[in-house]
Amino acid sequence: MPQPLVSIICLCYNHERFLREALDSVLAQTYPSLEILIVDDCSTDNSVRIIREYVRAHPQIRFISTGKNLGNTKAFNIGWRASQGQFILDFATDDVLLPGRVAQQVQQFQKLPPDFGVVYSDAAYISDESAHLYFHSEKYKAAPDGDVFAEVLGRYFICPPTMLIRREVFEELHGYDEGLAYEDFDFWVRSARKYKYAYLPEITTQRRLHHSSLSSSWYRKGNQLLASTVVVCRRAAALVQTERERDALARRLKYEARHAYLTGNFTEAAQLLQLLEQTTGTPLLYRFIRQLNRRRIDLGFLRRLYNRLRYRQ
Repeated sequence: MPQPLVSIICLCYNHERFLREALDSVLAQTYPSLEILIVDDCSTDNSVRIIREYVRAHPQIRFISTGKNLGNTKAFNIGWRASQGQFILDFATDDVLLPGRVAQQVQQFQKLPPDFGVVYSDAAYISDESAHLYFHSEKYKAAPDGDVFAEVLGRYFICPPTMLIRREVFEELHGYDEGLAYEDFDFWVRSARKYKYAYLPEITTQRRLHHSSLSSSWYRKGNQLLASTVVVCRRAAALVQTERERDALARRLKYEARHAYLTGNFTEAAQLLQLLEQTTGTPLLYRFIRQLNRRRIDLGFLRRLYNRLRYRQ
């Protein structure tokens, strides 16, 4: 019986330093039925030269150039729409797949009914120099299975590069939302409303943490990441069906509104606080924050002090 085809969409943008290790990890997969597509989002370093070298040595690899820099969501959508696999793996070429990654997750899928759309796993975080930092499960406890909609509203617990996804999920969602600055939260909200998730308690992936990572600039004033979070929270509010889900969304809104206010993103803070009021009402503390936010009173030093004490930043 033939094994289902898995499409690995390798997204590259200026990953010259890490690209060989990443592509070698794809080629080292023990799972035999693979489709490998490399999508380069108009890199300005030597990434394309390295990619062409791999394509010459491994003709099974397909190379797609976006032609101009489009960003992750658009570049990925080009890749998955050009693919044929029953399962899709979104792989950034600064990360590393462990050899049994695909085989383990396909095996997990084969034990599950078709309403499970995503299998995710544990991961090891590594530095720019490939030194081990910590395991995802050490920092983010209790990985749930099944209906995870309320969980994804309320907290972060999925390591994004560990996901293997049924093709039908992307077809249902029409891929990532290209109007957003990042894809993860929106994908979780929209997919988890209809599909179940399964957790594989194995280390399958090494995720690289950069000194200047996307998350480090999340609440920088004027950053489009936070504006995208507001869009997704509004979308989530239209999808909630139970009291538990509303409470989970309220927890997310409080967290995001608090950080938006304390980083001077007053417009986004106001939008999040308004959505909180519509969702469950506004507790006393957040009514106070709303007043401070309206007057644009800068208390950002409190967040900076907290980070300095907790993280020694």
